[in-house]
Amino acid sequence: MEKIETEPIIELRDVWKIYKMGNVEVPALRGLTMKVYPHEFVAIMGPSGSGKSTAMNMIGCLDVPTKGEIYLDGEDVSRLSESDLAQIRGRKIGFIFQTFNLMPRLTALENVMLPMTFQDIPRYERERRAKKLLEDVGLGKRIYHKPSELSGGERQRVAIARSLANNPRVILADEPTGNLDSKMGREIMEMLLELHNSNGKTIVMVTHDESLSRYADKIIHLRDGRITEVEQ
Repeated sequence: MEKIETEPIIELRDVWKIYKMGNVEVPALRGLTMKVYPHEFVAIMGPSGSGKSTAMNMIGCLDVPTKGEIYLDGEDVSRLSESDLAQIRGRKIGFIFQTFNLMPRLTALENVMLPMTFQDIPRYERERRAKKLLEDVGLGKRIYHKPSELSGGERQRVAIARSLANNPRVILADEPTGNLDSKMGREIMEMLLELHNSNGKTIVMVTHDESLSRYADKIIHLRDGRITEVEQ
């Protein structure tokens, strides 16, 4: 896709994340510098312990770096309070998790409506938008089912619909096919690709599955908290 916007939507500048385990310091990220541009589909890959989940937390405003700077849509978010980070997450980022992270007592419709609640969107508009999103992912007839009444693939479709509830600029997908069989995994990836190609969504996906990398425009390889290779 031709990139009209030239400024990155996500930028990490020399980001370190160091965890303290008693008297021992364990660096998860070691000077990570990277840019993601609008409308890119980026895969972050690496073995277990490479720092890819920590990188995802940084990009998603779920954590702050020990040192370094993180910019989201031109705003430095690396030193914001948790309440400010939560507001930015709600407006600009949609999350898709390996374990779906749906509220078990809520219906599919209520799960998709939930992120809009925190943005003060009126109930009638939340319900209208949630129904439309569920129809878009092929679950128009399952909107009143709870997660326990849905298959793994259907739950992930609900999660995709939920990630789009506030029309975010960025979708972060953390091992989105990890709990699915290969057929359903392909369907979910095709759905993400359609969001990227047709809706122009910026997608950042964390995965250890090399077969998923073919969906991405750019692949960032991590090892020991550092970038070892960037493939276009």
